[in-house]
Amino acid sequence: MRPPPHILVVNGIKVRHPVFVLAAPHSGADLLARALKRSPGFHVTMGRAAVAHVVYAFARRPSIAGRGMGATRVLRDALAESWQIVPGACEECPAPCREAGGVTGAGPCATPGSVARFGDASPDLLYSASVLLQAFPDARFVQLIRDGRDVAADMLADPASLTWFKPAMLSDETEFPNPFLGVSSGEHRERWKAMPTAGKCALRWRSAVRLAASLRQELPREQLLTLRYEDLVSSPAEATGELSRFLETRVPRIALLGRNMPKVGVWRTRLRGQDAELVAKVAREELTRLGYLPSS
Repeated sequence: MRPPPHILVVNGIKVRHPVFVLAAPHSGADLLARALKRSPGFHVTMGRAAVAHVVYAFARRPSIAGRGMGATRVLRDALAESWQIVPGACEECPAPCREAGGVTGAGPCATPGSVARFGDASPDLLYSASVLLQAFPDARFVQLIRDGRDVAADMLADPASLTWFKPAMLSDETEFPNPFLGVSSGEHRERWKAMPTAGKCALRWRSAVRLAASLRQELPREQLLTLRYEDLVSSPAEATGELSRFLETRVPRIALLGRNMPKVGVWRTRLRGQDAELVAKVAREELTRLGYLPSS
């Protein structure tokens, strides 16, 4: 049973129908956040420290997220802090958020009088989806799905992503199953530690798209929209049009044009043969289900 509605007020603005962007790493959440940040009436944040701290706590220890209204209040308070529109607020934002908002100084990137909707596209927000729904029962969720082989190729080139694959990440205190790293049981701890990094990337993507699939089963259509990264690249007008209809606002496609967007199929030139084979092997079921690999 969902808790009774809680109306959060930020800068005198009631938070209604907030929008949260969910995706595996390197699946285009930052690109979609850029478009939303430049949509009329939206104030969207990405990776503010207050939110990131809570999100990664939930991701690494899923039991925390199951602690009822306590977890809900913590995440709601973190977002309220992140959404504050005050002088100098943007100084605390990571570079991708500042760049997406076109901020060159201390900010803020929005003015209270122009804001009607709030949103967040912090990395790995997917693992807090259930808590977000408890905190904001009227929320709208946008999921992005990208070919897991391309995701693995980009993760392998990203030092920030690779830090999660150090052996210490699966310590004796680690909870299982662990959707964040894609490890289902403590019995697999040593196998994970010995696995090549490409395989760990595939596990992380596989687990993320499984969570995305479960959300599609749980949430009604009016609350969840799933888009493909490949459609953002090949048909930005259609993708932003679908997003505009879902959110009942105008999402500008120009925010996606002219960007240095990773191309579709980059894995073909950037994944070594053995790595490509391992990624396909680990994530074959999901790659096939999503149409990235032909069914046998």
